[in-house]
Amino acid sequence: MKVRSSVKKICPNCRQIRRKGQIFIICENPKHKQRQKKSSKGRATNLSKG
Repeated sequence: MKVRSSVKKICPNCRQIRRKGQIFIICENPKHKQRQKKSSKGRATNLSKG
């Protein structure tokens, strides 16, 4: 699985889904599997404002 900051559909069979706040691309072709990077930046700033 490729981990990228920007995920895109590569072929017509690719599907974009969201699981637990992350965006995934799943496809019949295993080479097209992708996951978007987590951004811990936004979470840390929200917790520190408390």
